Amino acid sequence: MNWIALRMLVGNPGKYLSMILGVAFASLLIAQQASIFVGLMRLTASQIRDIQGANIWVMDPNVQFIDDIKPMSENDLYRVRGVPGVEWAVKLYKGLSRARLPDGRYQQTILIGLDDASLVGAPQHIFAGKLTDLRQPDAVIVDRAGAKQLWPDDPFRLGRTFEMNDRRAVVVGFCEASRTFQTFPIVYARYSQAIRFVPQERKVMSFILAQSSPGVDPEVVCQRIEKQTGLQAQRRDEFTWTTIWYYMEKTGIPINFGITVLLGFAVGTAIVGQTFYLFTVENIRQFGTLKALGVTNFTLMRMIMLQAVVVGLIGYGVGIGAASLFGYVTESAAKLAFYMPWQIPVATAVAVLLIILLTSLFSLRRVLTVDPATVFQGA
Repeated sequence: MNWIALRMLVGNPGKYLSMILGVAFASLLIAQQASIFVGLMRLTASQIRDIQGANIWVMDPNVQFIDDIKPMSENDLYRVRGVPGVEWAVKLYKGLSRARLPDGRYQQTILIGLDDASLVGAPQHIFAGKLTDLRQPDAVIVDRAGAKQLWPDDPFRLGRTFEMNDRRAVVVGFCEASRTFQTFPIVYARYSQAIRFVPQERKVMSFILAQSSPGVDPEVVCQRIEKQTGLQAQRRDEFTWTTIWYYMEKTGIPINFGITVLLGFAVGTAIVGQTFYLFTVENIRQFGTLKALGVTNFTLMRMIMLQAVVVGLIGYGVGIGAASLFGYVTESAAKLAFYMPWQIPVATAVAVLLIILLTSLFSLRRVLTVDPATVFQGA
């Protein structure tokens, strides 16, 4: 019976391909839009992932996400260092600065000020220059994408200079850094140097990076810091999700992408459902013949489900493959935010399964109620 079901399925190549393309379109749209959404959300917290070496972030109690910076007093650093369970704590500056290039152009940049002594939070991969060169006067390190923005013709030449806050900055290295939601060049400097690159304020320290002592739960240390200092303390991964959830709750990004995903599901269901139903109607005499020969309703149900599963699997594979290829091409060429974790193919497979079940229900009802006498009508 399975062989007969498959022969019936491929017997009409036009409708067979139409059903596959319908499932493929739905899979492509769902996986593509979900991956772009996840990619955008990852961009919002990319700098938290890049700044490694500490498992606790300490900040002002009113900070809501990574770019919601509320400066703290230098005294807060010493208060955090005095909390039991804190192995060490260093200061971190993060803010926006405006770079003035020698040709007169201006460019907004993201300025990261690292602890002078330890350089905790420094970029992990420096492909030109050395991290220790950052200790030189006026030294900065620029990320790869930012260098291409600042100097599109010859981006990776060491020794370049530009100005920030009327102070000279000398490029001593280039590094790899994750793209940010703001897409500005990222400039790394020592903390003492970074605060000279921005207008002077009474409070300049953006965050405190802390490490819990060995054997002490970071969550417990965070609670101690909050209780003893009144500051907000979060684990690194927790702060990542805090930032992501802020953008999800305060912006229309989830709604916009959600509508597109639902549209793909609805269109895929409509195309596959209509085509599969017409395919079943056209083969109703064959199903009636099988019933006249004694084939049970359960066997007919199994045949219909087999046809639907074959269409779903092939369409799903084509759609996921096309979405992955789209992401690979656009992320490399157009720098589109695209990230497909394993959960997206699984969720897409569940959506395709629902499409198959919904479309099969219409066809099953028609097949199960067919009268074997229809075989002899018009004979």
